[in-house]
Amino acid sequence: MAAQFGRRLRRGATTTAVAAVAVAALSASQGPGAVLASDGGGGDQRTAGSAPSDDSAATGNSPYYTDLPPLVTPNKPGTSTNLPITGSAESGIPASVLAAYKKAQQSIASSDAACRLPWQLLAAIGKVESGQARGGRVDANGTTFSPILGPVLNGQGFAMIKDTDNGAYDGDSTHDRAVGPMQFIPSTWATWGQDGNDDGRKDPNNIYDAALAAGHYLCAGSRDLAIAADLDRAVLSYNHSNEYLRTVRSWFDYYKRGTHEVPDGTGVVPPPLDGGTDPSPNPGTSPSPTPPAKPKPDSKPPKPGGGSTDPKPSTPPPTQPPKPSQTLAGVENAGTGALTATAGDAFAERIKVRAKNSLGGPLAKVSVTFTIAGDTDARFEGGNKAVTLATGSDGTVTAPVLQAGETTGEFTVRAIATGRSLPAVAYTATVTARQADAIARTDDKALTAAPGAEFADTVEVKATYKGAIASGVAVTATMITDGDTPAENDKGPYFKDADGSTVRTLTELKTGADGTLQLPKIYADGTAGTYKLRLTTEGGATAVIELTVEAPAA
Repeated sequence: MAAQFGRRLRRGATTTAVAAVAVAALSASQGPGAVLASDGGGGDQRTAGSAPSDDSAATGNSPYYTDLPPLVTPNKPGTSTNLPITGSAESGIPASVLAAYKKAQQSIASSDAACRLPWQLLAAIGKVESGQARGGRVDANGTTFSPILGPVLNGQGFAMIKDTDNGAYDGDSTHDRAVGPMQFIPSTWATWGQDGNDDGRKDPNNIYDAALAAGHYLCAGSRDLAIAADLDRAVLSYNHSNEYLRTVRSWFDYYKRGTHEVPDGTGVVPPPLDGGTDPSPNPGTSPSPTPPAKPKPDSKPPKPGGGSTDPKPSTPPPTQPPKPSQTLAGVENAGTGALTATAGDAFAERIKVRAKNSLGGPLAKVSVTFTIAGDTDARFEGGNKAVTLATGSDGTVTAPVLQAGETTGEFTVRAIATGRSLPAVAYTATVTARQADAIARTDDKALTAAPGAEFADTVEVKATYKGAIASGVAVTATMITDGDTPAENDKGPYFKDADGSTVRTLTELKTGADGTLQLPKIYADGTAGTYKLRLTTEGGATAVIELTVEAPAA
């Protein structure tokens, strides 16, 4: 794709000639390591089908920022390479973003040391693709406050890439868009996505996940990035453009000369690329204003008698506001019922929302993000904690099936229009414990022991619910007294805890996959007699088992 899409003039460059000199100077300063691939394509030959080809670039050859580094680098050649504490805004990298690049380098160094991936290469690509996650607008986990989406790749000025993810990542179920701080197209993310922050998810909008994925992508095909030709081929496989390669190389050299950490959300924020989104900044901050361009003087005076001689430029026509039928007013519950499920089961009800316009009617092709919040291990089908989908022609969209985990209690699912400052719709979901309506011993052997000895036979029980096996059901075992209101017995048979101490109540017992439970060993104290062991399950099932302590017959 032509690299001029979304192009902006480099700060500090006063003429095209100065910009050209800057490129030449930066390229020349790189020495042997900066030799650019001369084949124009620069594609690695695949090794066992593992290396990406340049024709299937990670970004789909989507547009990128062509700003160049300042002419004055953080450290002059030959000086100390220690990172400065302070420096220009351009050399600063937001803390979480910088940490993600370095963490990715360390991870790949341990798994693929031969690649020799430098974190500065990730920083250069991150700068060109998203302006370091739009100036570090990320939360504490490294996830952007709203998705960073490139233009729609519909063939109109950009590449034509049909939808490959049903809008799950980019909110577009017709065409693909590059997603996240490293701008992966969904089909590439499906192959190369990584979990860089160990949260159990692979999220292209998370800088830790995206940086690690980019590192693996660049290292594919047994590349050694300390070799100039391999590095060039790797960058070209990311975006198939020699101008892209030169731009990344310029930032790579710039960051190798030194950089410094700046707080998240305070980095330089680039404007949105043509057709892309401009995510809301971190609450409490405001984006850096872009200075207005200086007007060019008229090159020719008006012809005599040829119209007005007023030097003021003509007033552009006012921008027409969007029609109410096309203006998103918000999202609302589209009839979702009660969300309840037993631990480990799928919720029968699925969350459904409706996007409405200013007239209250349905609005299609609205990106909606569903997010699971709260202390729960519930996940959407596929193991995701957040999914993004687009509304259909009726304005509605249904979230994937919600799968309950083992954590019981309530949690919240929120649905919000992606990247919009509109209220979210909140749903309360409840996970109940697995239940059993019956529990009984699996045999009828008499349970006896001599005073001060242990019971030779173990106690095994099986739980069922409506006649079916009840797995994972919580069971409480208590040695009880006789009487109408039994209490925990302070004498007779007992269990031992992990420290070997005497206990007569056990909790946190659970039936296995076949619904059975084998109790720990039972011991007898020195008091002979007949005693009772009561087992109680979630759901109210109860069984009472008799234990006898007596001296053996002579």
